Amino acid sequence: MELIINGKAQEVAEDCRTVADLLSRPEWSGRLVIVERNGEIVSREHYAGTSFSEGDRLELVHFVGGG
Repeated sequence: MELIINGKAQEVAEDCRTVADLLSRPEWSGRLVIVERNGEIVSREHYAGTSFSEGDRLELVHFVGGG
């Protein structure tokens, strides 16, 4: 399935069906992330129940520490 993630088209595996699945991938695992799907914020308690459709637009914002 193709999703638009942070403005770039990306193919994701068929077993990546929900926000929780996507955030379990190594590049996102363990990060504090805010997720927007098609212009709407997805609350953390809905990650497991929020599924994707072909062409969904996701913005994943993560926090970076430093000083």
